[in-house]
Amino acid sequence: MAIAEEARRGLKMIPMRYIIAIMNSIGLAIIYGFKSYLNIAIVAMVNGTAVAELEKQNTTEVKPQSAPDGPFVWDSELQGYILSSYFWGYIVSLIPGGMAAEYASAKWVMIVSVMLNVVASLLMPISAEIHYGAFMAMRVIQGLGGGVSFPAVHVMISRWAPPNERSVLASVAYAGTALGTVIAILLSGMIAATLGWKWVFYIEALLCLIWCAAWIMIVQDSPEQQKIIISNDEREFIMNSLGQTKESHKIKLSTVPWFQILKSPPFLSIVVAHFCSNFGWYMMLIELPTFMKEILKYELKDNAWLSALPYFCMWIFTLGLSKLLARMQEKNWISVTVSRKIGTLFSSAVPMFCLLGASYATDKNVTVLLMTIGVTCIGGMYCGFLANHIDLAPNFAGTLVALTNTVATIPGLVVPIFVGKLTKDNQTIEAWRVIFFVTVGLYIIEMLIYTMFGVGEEQPWNKVKSSNHDTERPEQTVPLKEARH
Repeated sequence: MAIAEEARRGLKMIPMRYIIAIMNSIGLAIIYGFKSYLNIAIVAMVNGTAVAELEKQNTTEVKPQSAPDGPFVWDSELQGYILSSYFWGYIVSLIPGGMAAEYASAKWVMIVSVMLNVVASLLMPISAEIHYGAFMAMRVIQGLGGGVSFPAVHVMISRWAPPNERSVLASVAYAGTALGTVIAILLSGMIAATLGWKWVFYIEALLCLIWCAAWIMIVQDSPEQQKIIISNDEREFIMNSLGQTKESHKIKLSTVPWFQILKSPPFLSIVVAHFCSNFGWYMMLIELPTFMKEILKYELKDNAWLSALPYFCMWIFTLGLSKLLARMQEKNWISVTVSRKIGTLFSSAVPMFCLLGASYATDKNVTVLLMTIGVTCIGGMYCGFLANHIDLAPNFAGTLVALTNTVATIPGLVVPIFVGKLTKDNQTIEAWRVIFFVTVGLYIIEMLIYTMFGVGEEQPWNKVKSSNHDTERPEQTVPLKEARH
């Protein structure tokens, strides 16, 4: 009991809104771990010797047993479909997930998200042995769970983050995507190389149950509902800064201003930025291990470490940049709009130049350095356009991110198939150069559109009509000065 009491006192020293951000960060780390672990595991699962012979002879009669690597004869095109199958489920669940988080409970939406991934992961080894179609079905289920995670986190941040702390708390939460990628890639590489590919799915699933228990016990949907750890001063500070009341989250589906949202230039600029940025993000996330193996000729253990390095750097960069931009906003050196555009510019311009350099680099160490810098700076999106939904309409943050992420999931479907078709029987730098150039073109479009139309101000359509009065009630207010609680 004494230990439990000490732990509770220790937690009270940390503001509850930061604990919420950290718990969301770990949750996203788990989801992104499940999202990315197959990119490494598939290298150990596939019988590279048999696949090479299969593609060479254009026959299906090659026997995998004689080869020293994985058991599955999946050619590069089939691997592309397998890697993209996650996004078939992901794209379907985004909008329902956003609405469920807003109108029901973001807390429980997040639990469902993780548990779907855990159960599917435990079933994936046996599914792979049955048929690749069964394996893909498990990935679709993981995608269904993953799709609801971002809207749930957006809703959580919109209800817990005072406006002056929004960039920092959002970045703390979303930085978990990079951290989860790092852990999953390293853990997957080590487990696959030592225990075998099946244990990648078992171990990573079982580890996540610890977070589930902590999330259920600690986290609530809003400060008003939070009964433990939070102080009365902090609860009142957050609720006053956001204009929250006990009825503030009971928004009806009919109040969502669909027409105003879909014709809003600031919102549409986020859609474009999210789509273009995700093409580059998924190209790096999904295909970087394959590029490292096929073009740079790194072995599995080295591949895992080098594939993970950029995402560790991204995690550090995201937290540092968000804190710097928040500080500059506090001092009135830049506006929220400028802050969002700086973050977005980092996430597009730097990767663009790094991809151009990697296309023509002759030294593989230089290529790894360029890829590391490029992926690192993609982290700017978390304090750039990805935090912008909450600026425009905190009442509908879950719906907005679900809408933009639905469009932005298309690259997740397209990239693995696109890369698989271009590189089938053609694992050359020339083929990868085409892939990189397409990505560069989309980055240019992102920079132009978001720079012209992106804003960081609340939009008039965020205001919700009160159920008791026929007047509009703004639910988001900006505090005069950030207080310390």
